[in-house]
Amino acid sequence: MAFGSLPRFRKRTATSSSPDANKESPRPSVEDPTALKRGTRTRRNAIIVSCFCYLVAAVFLILVEIGSTNGSRVLGDIYFFKLDLSDILPQAAPTSLTLQNSIARTLGLHDFYQVGLWNFCEGYETDGITYCSTPTNLYWFNPVEILLGELFAGASIALPSDVNDILNILRIASNIMFGFFITGLVLDFVLIFLTPIVLYSRWWSLLLGFFAFLATLLVLIATALGTAMSLIFKYALTSQTDLNVNADVGVKMFAFMWIATAFTLLAFIIHASLCCCCTSRRDMRTGRKGGKQLNQGAVTNEKNEKKGFNLPTFKKTRPSS
Repeated sequence: MAFGSLPRFRKRTATSSSPDANKESPRPSVEDPTALKRGTRTRRNAIIVSCFCYLVAAVFLILVEIGSTNGSRVLGDIYFFKLDLSDILPQAAPTSLTLQNSIARTLGLHDFYQVGLWNFCEGYETDGITYCSTPTNLYWFNPVEILLGELFAGASIALPSDVNDILNILRIASNIMFGFFITGLVLDFVLIFLTPIVLYSRWWSLLLGFFAFLATLLVLIATALGTAMSLIFKYALTSQTDLNVNADVGVKMFAFMWIATAFTLLAFIIHASLCCCCTSRRDMRTGRKGGKQLNQGAVTNEKNEKKGFNLPTFKKTRPSS
């Protein structure tokens, strides 16, 4: 038969389409800095936010603690509460007193007294703050001692009947508030620099989360004590109609305290969430969460590289006679 024989097939190996194909393609690795950055991006962003919260909280806590330490326009306007004695009604007054611009001046007192964390300041409505006491550790404001010490001889004022109980509560609350504010500020400041460590492991999140909780608790208690102390003091003095003393709470001090508390609490919530959420570098290296996905991707790429496709080649042969 003059039919040509069927072509024979010869198998040949697949050839690369480009010179670079023979090179080993890069495989993702948990040790790759780029892969680590990409895998821990969410955790890193959360850490940045928490550091910012600690920084804001520390700034406002510093403002709380240096308020009323001097009579400057900025610090002199930061106080827990302010007593206005310009129209105080004396219980007794000597006839030799000369009438001044206000009743308080006539009795030897100042027009107002304002209280900070470390000391108190006093002054007159026309002159502003004229004197601030020396900052003292564990300071507490004793209005009875100060007012009775400044009254002219023969002058007296009507004090509340339960003034001793109020002073005892004020002393205890002031000492606790002082210690908690100082400790909370130190913890917030230290956590600004220690928080980036939680990028590496959840165990660091657990450890620093405890200190974040402690800082939040201390600042919250100190803020609550400062708020309650100012409101109680205002109520106790203004309720004495025969004394005619006005008391105002410091709006700026209250705002600074609660802003610091809010940011410290927010930072703690972020710390607590990092204990169970967001991939850490240790997770990447041990194959959990993002690290597990990365390892699976590396195995898949390796299998694809080992797969080859052999295409048949056709060779034409002459028909035999």
